[in-house]
Amino acid sequence: MTFDSNLAWKQASASISANREVLLALAGVFFVLPSLAFALFFQQPQPVAGQSQAKMMAMMQNYYLTALPFIIPMALVQAAGTLAMLALFTDRSRPTVGEAIRQGAAGVLPYIAAQLLLGLGIGLAGGTMLALTAVTGVQALVAMGIALVVAGAIYVAIKTSLVAPLVIVERERNPVTALQRSWRLTKGNSFRIGLFYFLLLLAFIIISSVVMMIVGLLLAALAGPEGTKIGSAIASSVLGGVMTLYFAAAMAAVHRQLAGPSPEVDSAAFD
Repeated sequence: MTFDSNLAWKQASASISANREVLLALAGVFFVLPSLAFALFFQQPQPVAGQSQAKMMAMMQNYYLTALPFIIPMALVQAAGTLAMLALFTDRSRPTVGEAIRQGAAGVLPYIAAQLLLGLGIGLAGGTMLALTAVTGVQALVAMGIALVVAGAIYVAIKTSLVAPLVIVERERNPVTALQRSWRLTKGNSFRIGLFYFLLLLAFIIISSVVMMIVGLLLAALAGPEGTKIGSAIASSVLGGVMTLYFAAAMAAVHRQLAGPSPEVDSAAFD
């Protein structure tokens, strides 16, 4: 079938409206709080004027290595949160928050496994292409190789974007099967789906930029440097949580359109 982005947006918005309070609570626990804690306790180092690129790279590498013990569990928590949101969006049994969280936790391992396989595949294919173009020593070919790798990674991400709904809605626990089914479901609609995701992301970037600018101006006038830093981190974390919430709803709507209503999907939640 032909993907209808307008219908997907209406379904995503309706599903959020129907479960607003619970979803906002989940977004707060699984996304806002971890992101805020990370922003406050692992502040990204700022480059110094005149600093060499090698020193900047070393500084950023050390930063991420230091933060890695927090990044990994945070990624697992946020994956569970995304899957729990999808359970609330799609399960017609009207699960409680606890039941949705349990469903999300049960799907974390296959979901993460699918993402790791995907990342490994993209890394191997992209690394091989970049290595081949680098051997030529021709800068134009190197630039073309980088562009192709980026475009390919975006295309693959769109084709496999339904893995999370498949894990929750269809209870698919085999990561390879989930990747393959997502690829089949998006066949013939990749451009439309990609454009839908892009417009959604663009809207949030614009809204976030405006909100952060206003918040920054207000904090600069009313609070000191430390207050501005904390307030900006709070605003950024809240916006990130809301964005994740809408993207989860969008993925559920895309899956429902392309896969059709399943026995586990409550159509009333999208009306």
